Amino acid sequence: MNVSVIGAGKMGLPLACHLASRGASVIACDVNRGVVDQINQGRCPIDEPGVPELLAVVVREGRLRATVDTTAAVKQSDVVIVIVPALLTDDRQVDLSILESVTRQISPGIHKGLLVSYETTLPVGTTRRRLMPLLEESGSKAGEDFYLAFSPERVKSQIALSRLKDTPKVVGGVNAESAKRAEAFYATYLGAPILNVGILEAAELVKLAGMIYRDVNIALVNELARYAQDTGIDMKQVIEATNTDGEAYLLRPGIGVGGHCTPIYPYFIIHDAQQRGTPITLAERARQINDDQVAYAINHLEASWHPLGQRRVLILGLGFRPQVKEHICSPAFLIQKKLLQSRAIVSLHDPLYSDNELRAHGFSPGSWTEDPVPEVLIANTAHHKYRDLDFAKLATHGVQAVLDGCNCWAPDSVRKHGIFYMGIGRA
Repeated sequence: MNVSVIGAGKMGLPLACHLASRGASVIACDVNRGVVDQINQGRCPIDEPGVPELLAVVVREGRLRATVDTTAAVKQSDVVIVIVPALLTDDRQVDLSILESVTRQISPGIHKGLLVSYETTLPVGTTRRRLMPLLEESGSKAGEDFYLAFSPERVKSQIALSRLKDTPKVVGGVNAESAKRAEAFYATYLGAPILNVGILEAAELVKLAGMIYRDVNIALVNELARYAQDTGIDMKQVIEATNTDGEAYLLRPGIGVGGHCTPIYPYFIIHDAQQRGTPITLAERARQINDDQVAYAINHLEASWHPLGQRRVLILGLGFRPQVKEHICSPAFLIQKKLLQSRAIVSLHDPLYSDNELRAHGFSPGSWTEDPVPEVLIANTAHHKYRDLDFAKLATHGVQAVLDGCNCWAPDSVRKHGIFYMGIGRA
């Protein structure tokens, strides 16, 4: 089976390598010539455990190569998988420009029997209404001359290969035969369990429903954490106890929600639902609660301790997940904005980013070892480096308060050194 994977980034390249390792002949397509050259040399352009070693093997054995010529790759393929970004505009509408550009490159290469599978997370109906007409500009008809499917990407950075093998793969098609073809392909070359949900729209909704569930769950626990904090209850213990009955699964509270998925994808369905006259108000409220969490936490710190005007404040972590160099929609941006509104003197530290990278993202690099030391630490990311901070030493050098936005530390381990501690949902 000849397969083209369009988009050789953090999600697409692990998929391409995995398919090649299971016997497919794979072409990874990307617009970045530097990325293509690295792949063809067997060098991995992304940070993802296991992928560099696997890439070197499949390139050396001739099972994977890369190109910038998407149309030519499509002409040689039995299956085309599209996994490029769909982001948000400034007014939180879906931006399909990259996806539509790629689809126009696929169209001239369409041939009889080709299976095209979109894995990019999309608003419900997008594959049928927006992308299928662009493919059919080739003169071929979806479901008859070529097969069209949607199969949402369900992997996660730093564990992408294991998720590809173990997470059930959802498929839906423009017709039953398209869904059946996608089911057969993924069953053979992915190896994970396959869930055929029938139509394109159902498969599109699967990913969005999962993201909204997560966002609403976090919003719920964030509100409960506010209540617990105000009533002197440790929410961490409450969550652990609540989750033991098999009926509930509360996630963890925090200073905000970041990443490519949870802060973005709910808007895909919120806006579409509003246009259809069936608003998804719970999802909309959850987004507001989670985005407001930064302001709530900092306001609470100022009310419980001291105003932050002219205080030196160090944000710990730019990445939205521990040990992951990804900053899309990181709460760090909202934290800095709120601190500047409070007239604080703000800097940021992240062990995965260079000082120049931090400056490029709009932050002043800082550290808890600099002179003068920050008076306030705000933990945004639970990087391993932050877990064993010497609070006795920090206290003697001038750290006065900690806002533990990811509940990295036991409160008493900070307070016993005379440092004011405030966590999320901690008494």
